[in-house]
Amino acid sequence: MQPRTYYVYALSNERRNVLYVGVTNDLARRLSERRAGLVPGFTARYHVHDLVWYEATNDIYAALKREKQLKGWRREWKWALVKEVNPTYADLSDRLTPL
Repeated sequence: MQPRTYYVYALSNERRNVLYVGVTNDLARRLSERRAGLVPGFTARYHVHDLVWYEATNDIYAALKREKQLKGWRREWKWALVKEVNPTYADLSDRLTPL
């Protein structure tokens, strides 16, 4: 059996004034749900559906720990993390690659 991949990810909106951090085992599905507005709440309210950053791991506990860590960070620290790997804040959804 192949190990499952878990993703910690950050989404933003077109104006890049909002950042949402989450975790999932199926990033493509989660993006599809967010874009279709199927998940009520923060992402639907602020139209947060552009993937601007993600990390992949095979350890669910590591993914959950990282998500919790990032949610505790200050806003500017999260944006600095995004900028390290994605300086233009482009939507990375078309560049998804398996671990």
